[in-house]
Amino acid sequence: MLVERMTKNLSTESIFSHKYGLLGKEEAHENAERIEQLGFTSADEHFNKEPDGDGGSAVQLYAKETSRMMLEVLKKGPRTTGSEAPEADTSLEPGDTILDISGGKRAFIEADEAKGLLSPLTIPGNSYKRICFSNRSFGVGAANAAAPILQSVKSQLTEVDVSDFVAGRPEDEALDVMRIFSKALEGSVLTYLNISDNALGEKGVRAFSELLKSQENLEEFYVMNDGISEDAAKALSELIPSTDRLKVLHFHNNMTGDEGAVYVAEMVKSSPNLDSFRCSATRIGSDGGVALSEALGTCTHLKRLDLRDNLFGLDAGIALSKTLPKLPDLVELYLSDLNLENEGTVAIVNALKQSAPQLEVLELAGNEINAKAAPALAECLTAMQSLKKLTLAENELKDDGAVIIAKSLEAGHTDLKELDVSTNMFQRAGARCFARAVANKPGFMQLNINGNFISDEGIDEVKEILKAGKNSLDILGSLDENDPEGEPDDGDEEEDDEDAKDDDGEGVLDSKLQNVQVEDDD
Repeated sequence: MLVERMTKNLSTESIFSHKYGLLGKEEAHENAERIEQLGFTSADEHFNKEPDGDGGSAVQLYAKETSRMMLEVLKKGPRTTGSEAPEADTSLEPGDTILDISGGKRAFIEADEAKGLLSPLTIPGNSYKRICFSNRSFGVGAANAAAPILQSVKSQLTEVDVSDFVAGRPEDEALDVMRIFSKALEGSVLTYLNISDNALGEKGVRAFSELLKSQENLEEFYVMNDGISEDAAKALSELIPSTDRLKVLHFHNNMTGDEGAVYVAEMVKSSPNLDSFRCSATRIGSDGGVALSEALGTCTHLKRLDLRDNLFGLDAGIALSKTLPKLPDLVELYLSDLNLENEGTVAIVNALKQSAPQLEVLELAGNEINAKAAPALAECLTAMQSLKKLTLAENELKDDGAVIIAKSLEAGHTDLKELDVSTNMFQRAGARCFARAVANKPGFMQLNINGNFISDEGIDEVKEILKAGKNSLDILGSLDENDPEGEPDDGDEEEDDEDAKDDDGEGVLDSKLQNVQVEDDD
């Protein structure tokens, strides 16, 4: 049943099909089966790691993974060829512009198979502009077979994806393959280049030197999960001659560090047209964070900024707060796990309050934010009436901070779809206020209050509030990690029964709300 629904979704005309092409039903069914199996495998592994859970988080992971993979399939568009490559004289359909051999199982490719897979590129008059070789591992023989074919079409290519195309090969062979591809594609005028997932390091970056040095028109560049160290980052900044047209630059999951961040910052400074920048999980600390934050000030068209999972700390947070007012088009901001603490967080939200009321996504999870920062954060949220997703998970709001944040979201915020305040040490009062804040928002989809200290009575109250609202109980996420007997680590106790039954959820917390501009309950 799931495969049938996914097949329908993958083969139904959508915004993605307009850009990437519509998948046929046979190919859509094949992809749907593969996605379902991969999603089930991921969820099953997750469930086995948490045998005491009720399976809720595994189901959520399954839904998330299958949705992600469906999106990837749609973005790649229809597969022009598979393991049975068409003969050289096969006529081309109008609009055949992408050759994608990434479908099917991961496998080594040798010379004969490479010739077959790439044979559509040898058809006279072909119009291929995009190639995707991801998920297939090329050896030297396969690379040598591919090289003359690539050279023959490089003048018409605009997009090249060679991510994850040397998996399992010895380092020397992998580097040789990269050099062969680099030489074959040298001089192509690309707008899109993806060299992610190849464990490049400096050697790998320099193996692509001939290709990189010839690129002056890149608009999208992806170097993710590539072991980009200081030296590798330096090599990238030296080799690419121009990034002034670059709109997308993604460096996720590398080992860049403070020293490497300086070279990434140089690239950012030279990319005034960036609208999406991702430098998450790159081991960047305070010094590198300051350099990067200051460099971002030149990117005045930036719409999406992702700096998650680094070690910025207070100084980098302050530097970033000074840059944010220079980014008037910002729509998505991901700042989770940056060690900002209260002071850095307050500086950032104060800047956002004035400069980014149009923000749609804000993530500030894992920053040790407590109730002291809640009033400033609440004022900022009150101004953000376009917000669709808010993530404040893994902080220390407790009931005092939770009530303040919840009250700021209660009025307006009609576009809000997701709220994640899991693992924040709050109890019954905080949970009730968050439920009340979202119960009647049109189109709201998910409330995550898991991992807190909500009593059984508090959970019942939350459910009753949601049942009575417009969105029903379906919006409540899993509660498998809630601890009804837990208490905040400072010994604070839950409000007494009289406060807990107070309709507006404020009780003794009224004084905490005096600086928050929100409407009272009816």
